[in-house]
Amino acid sequence: MKGIILHGGAGTRLRPLTYSGPKQLIPVANKPVSQYVLEDLRSCGIKDIAIVLGETFPELVKEHYGNGEKFGVRITYIYQGKPLGIAHAVSLCRDFVGDSEFIVYLGDNILQHGIKAHFERFLSEGYDAMVLLKEVEDPTRFGVAQFDAKRRLIRLVEKPKEPPSNYALVGVYFLKPVIFDAIKDLKPSWRGELEITDALQMLIERGFNVGYDFVKGWWFDTGKKDDILTVNARILDERITGCIKGALENSRVEGRVEIGEGTRVINSLIRGPSIIGEKCTIRNSYIGPYTSIGNGTSVVDSSIEYSVVMENVSISGVDGLDECLIGRCARIVKAEGNRKAVKLHLSDYSEVIL
Repeated sequence: MKGIILHGGAGTRLRPLTYSGPKQLIPVANKPVSQYVLEDLRSCGIKDIAIVLGETFPELVKEHYGNGEKFGVRITYIYQGKPLGIAHAVSLCRDFVGDSEFIVYLGDNILQHGIKAHFERFLSEGYDAMVLLKEVEDPTRFGVAQFDAKRRLIRLVEKPKEPPSNYALVGVYFLKPVIFDAIKDLKPSWRGELEITDALQMLIERGFNVGYDFVKGWWFDTGKKDDILTVNARILDERITGCIKGALENSRVEGRVEIGEGTRVINSLIRGPSIIGEKCTIRNSYIGPYTSIGNGTSVVDSSIEYSVVMENVSISGVDGLDECLIGRCARIVKAEGNRKAVKLHLSDYSEVIL
């Protein structure tokens, strides 16, 4: 069994942050989104993983993951370049897959309970392909499943104007190599892409055994700022146990908080669930619940709640930062005037003087 992580896409809904890096490397709870994907595949015993790279700073992806050794896997990089569709990206992995069964996992997806139980069902049921489904309020944004009266999967359609059900395709696909024959016969959709839904529909029409399983718990495709903040809060709430390796100096911690090595917290209050990375300085400040602070960040005379702050950020004299997504190496400084709540979505290396 092999794994494929799709790391392409322009991330237009997360601009300007994605002008300087791929959306899948944006951290939640101080870990890139696609690293949760990699770890989910690894939990299924999958050690051979291909990462399909797009046009948005592929070198940053390679810099983070390397050859995979530090994550306990072996990584192969495959370049897609322009976003020509999921099926196109899968087709580029033919040599990597060989005769193996494999899992295709979108690198901006996070599932609360992971995929291990679904993986085991795929193996035990002997499917040629299996999709994951989740009931959603607005299925027009997704690929959608249609069933017959016996609840058999009979049709998959991409972003329909009139959805045949409310069950959306989650961005995880369990496949056998037979999918490559279907992809060869595909024509681009109205979006100019080779759609994985069309390839799977072709398998259904050709009589292959295409199964499905329902996802329990939450699922996010982290394509927008609000998605990032929400899943950050969920992971902090569910997975932070509390571990303080840094130094607390005349400071107080309430609730479950993780503080990395080399970090100094001085005359401050940290309220969990929150995580503060390594080599940070928190001075005369309040870090509220559901907040992630990246490595090397300095927060002085400020307060932050329900936010994601990436690495090497400098924040000084700013009271009331709330629901913020702040990119690497950004600088936010309070000048003069009234202190009011501020909501920010900043790209890397930004500077704001309030």
